[in-house]
Amino acid sequence: MTSPSKNLAVLASMALALSSPSLANEPDREGAVAVLAAYRTALERLSLSGTESLFAADATIIESGKREGNFAAYKEHHLGPELKELKSFSFGDYNTEVKVEGALAMATETYTYHIVLKSGSAIDRRGATTSVLKWDGSSWRIVVSHSSSRSAR
Repeated sequence: MTSPSKNLAVLASMALALSSPSLANEPDREGAVAVLAAYRTALERLSLSGTESLFAADATIIESGKREGNFAAYKEHHLGPELKELKSFSFGDYNTEVKVEGALAMATETYTYHIVLKSGSAIDRRGATTSVLKWDGSSWRIVVSHSSSRSAR
């Protein structure tokens, strides 16, 4: 049986491969979509192992009106500790729009999510994320991610 971190590493590798010049001579929409999918899958698996490769080192992360810093800081101080308190995390009603303009891709994701805490309490929210990805000549990397949510009505 394969561990979740190995599965995520494979997904991240696939996302990077899909956006590599070997499969695309120039930035492609499918590669950008694959990076977003790999990150979403990591959240659902409650494992951030390997997700650093999906983000530029100087990426800006904003969540619900707060600038969290780069992905490494967000992972260490916010998202990582948060995921440790969860029993499960699942997305639903997921839609994405990605528009590629040269070496940039602008993405809008809308979704619902269902979280179950280790205590057994459940949280249902509607969310949206706007991301900017940049093609670095060999792969897509998220350079800005701004997410927000509200109660599911």
